Amino acid sequence: MRYFTVDAFTDSLFSGNPAGICLLDEPLPDKLMQRIAGENNLPETAFIMKKDGKWSIRWFTPAFEMDLCGHATLASGFVVLELLEKGLPFVEFSSASGPLRVARDEKGYTLDFPSRPPVPVPVDPRLSAALGAEALECALSRDLIILVKDAETVKNLSPDFALLREITGCAGFVPTAEGSDCDFVSRYFDPNDAIIEDPATGSAHCSLIPFWKEKLNKTEFCARQLSARGGTLYCRDAGDRVFITGNALLYLDGTMHV
Repeated sequence: MRYFTVDAFTDSLFSGNPAGICLLDEPLPDKLMQRIAGENNLPETAFIMKKDGKWSIRWFTPAFEMDLCGHATLASGFVVLELLEKGLPFVEFSSASGPLRVARDEKGYTLDFPSRPPVPVPVDPRLSAALGAEALECALSRDLIILVKDAETVKNLSPDFALLREITGCAGFVPTAEGSDCDFVSRYFDPNDAIIEDPATGSAHCSLIPFWKEKLNKTEFCARQLSARGGTLYCRDAGDRVFITGNALLYLDGTMHV
């Protein structure tokens, strides 16, 4: 099958979040897709297929299938719009999280994703010790959004992942704070995945955007993910949907033999 690697949410190679994209002619068994994702050992591998004129997408980390992934969807949209069906203004994928559109314009590639407003929850007393910084408040959707003091605190976090594994009930841990050169910053940790820190997490912003809308009383944001590779996401709250814009660059276009 034809296979691509694309760096998403970045303007330069070797930064942002790398995604593998497998172009399928027919469905593959789940077990084989999981093994391919493990072999790729990227934060996510997307499997895209066109049937009866419609595109579909699924996402796998090296360890399990995800319900929603932003950077690999943006990367898949890049592949379709730049390499497979040049000239289209957008592509829409059917997915486990409903229809997901990727549109192209002069600003980059924009994801049209479901909003997932997090609900305030009590701060687990173990959380501050696990993070190595005080958790000021928490809100839960798929992921646990954790407000900390400032951007410098987010940047310097070095969590105790064994302690984080003791805290259940969420897919990932998302420490966040107001930014100094942007509206807000974040990082994304999943201590149960093979790749513990995700470099730039579009799906987490489905919750971060409504969270910061309430904090900052605005609907448009520049967000940065402060991983080692880094990532920049331009975000807009639109009620039950969020729009997340970023750039992408092709790293690899080749053939996979399975």
